[in-house]
Amino acid sequence: MASLPSLPGVELSRRNRLIAYYLLGLVALVVVFTGVYNLALLRLEGVEQSVFASFEFVVQTMTTTGYGQDSGLWSHPLMFLLVAGMQLSGIGIGFFTLRLVIIPLFNDAEVDLDDRLTRKRDHVIICEYRRDSAVLLDELSELGVDYVLISSDEERARDLSDAGYSVIHGSPQDNAAFERASIGAASAVITDAGEANVGTILTVTSLRSDVDIIALTDDSDMRDVLVDAGADTVLSPHGVLGHRLAEKAVSSLGTDLSDTVDLGGDLEISEVPVGHGSRLIGTRLRNSGIREETGATVLAAWIDGELQLPPDPDAVIRPNTVLLVSGGHEELTALSEFTRPVRSFGRHERILVAGFGEVGQAARSRVREAGIETVTIDREAGAGVDVVGDATAKATLREAGIESADAIIVGLPDDAAALLTTVVARSLNPDVEILVRMTDTDAIRKALNGGADYVLSVPRVSARMVARELGGEDVLAPASQIRLVRVSAAPFAGQTLAGSGIYERTGCRVVAVEDESGLSSTVDPNRTFSGEERLVIVGSDESIRQFHGRFDVPTTES
Repeated sequence: MASLPSLPGVELSRRNRLIAYYLLGLVALVVVFTGVYNLALLRLEGVEQSVFASFEFVVQTMTTTGYGQDSGLWSHPLMFLLVAGMQLSGIGIGFFTLRLVIIPLFNDAEVDLDDRLTRKRDHVIICEYRRDSAVLLDELSELGVDYVLISSDEERARDLSDAGYSVIHGSPQDNAAFERASIGAASAVITDAGEANVGTILTVTSLRSDVDIIALTDDSDMRDVLVDAGADTVLSPHGVLGHRLAEKAVSSLGTDLSDTVDLGGDLEISEVPVGHGSRLIGTRLRNSGIREETGATVLAAWIDGELQLPPDPDAVIRPNTVLLVSGGHEELTALSEFTRPVRSFGRHERILVAGFGEVGQAARSRVREAGIETVTIDREAGAGVDVVGDATAKATLREAGIESADAIIVGLPDDAAALLTTVVARSLNPDVEILVRMTDTDAIRKALNGGADYVLSVPRVSARMVARELGGEDVLAPASQIRLVRVSAAPFAGQTLAGSGIYERTGCRVVAVEDESGLSSTVDPNRTFSGEERLVIVGSDESIRQFHGRFDVPTTES
């Protein structure tokens, strides 16, 4: 498909460019008709009149509103031919106006989604993303990564396009779809097409052998097949999510640190969960003694599913609290020991895994690596399944030993079943730690309200994994609930941290500043930035999105 030239200094979608060129052509045609008519009247009819009167006549003729005072001025045949030409052009322009401008305004079904795309270069092409596309597309937009999503579901493609996303309808098995998405200028292709992943990869490699291909799959056994087909990177979000949930369960039973980012300069940032039975349960943050006993600094806290950044000193630490802390490695290790649940001598450690799909298998593998007993529950018998039954039923959970278990990882693919299992498990064991996988991001709050201690959604984990592969920021882990990014301080040159309004306007917190002398976790609010520094900021997905929206701040490589 031939591309239309761009207007100088203006980035418009294909449809808007068509309208712009149409309007420019219309103006040019009116100007030409006005000049020719004015000159023809003078030369052929001997009538001299103002060019504005000729302009009025041209507009009247082309809009078919009449000829006014000029209707009796013509006698020369060429004048009649000229006026007839104007009449025909007016009819033609009317049809073009109706089709190109009027109908699309009132009938979206007539709009070609391709016409809504702006020009793309160094963008990412995403094929058949099945994990809540809006979450990933928002993540890419937040990172400043341009993209085009190809969807074979026309209704879904139209809904996303109407919502402002760059989406076209087409098949990722079709060369033409990739050409329409400007495959020649793309930097990477992401495919999440399930069984069609191999076909999509082969289609891409037939068009371009040098473009990076990232494949997502729910079946880790497909990794080698996808690599052999031509994928450069294969991501398994369900496996990562299961591993992450298991990490959280294991960390509450031990003192090993997980999800730690080394920022340099002996400064690390980590998430530390406060499990059931911890000595901190029921105490206020100001009275917890965390700083005095361990030397670590609490930067933020998730309490009852709500992020407090910075945390309220009077907030009460509850069993589902996750602390975001900073400090040296020894300080964070001491904090992990400090938050560990107090257990009676000889207590047996056991973790249940409800659902033995990709999430459950990854969770069990990680728990077993830690030397902790696991009991798996699944509806269908099979290798590795200890209890066959419905995890939402009290009898099944009792058979698995829920009443004496330390934690249960709920990896069921159905959100309704996962929520029911959460509520039932909490009713049978008020002290058990419940870690839940959700398919719908909006269901996270429901799970927390139902008694879950820690919840992760597949769409969020998937989007983070893709964003990490594309580069651009540090994250605690692809499945972390809290986001950590490094940004340039250039937009804040000449300002102090207190005067920058970063926290007040976005909710993000600056936790470290890096300059020529190194990285410092001591952030003076009255320090004036030169603009050469790099800032380390933390926040939720929403607060980081607000930060990028309010400040034109490039995210820098670590």
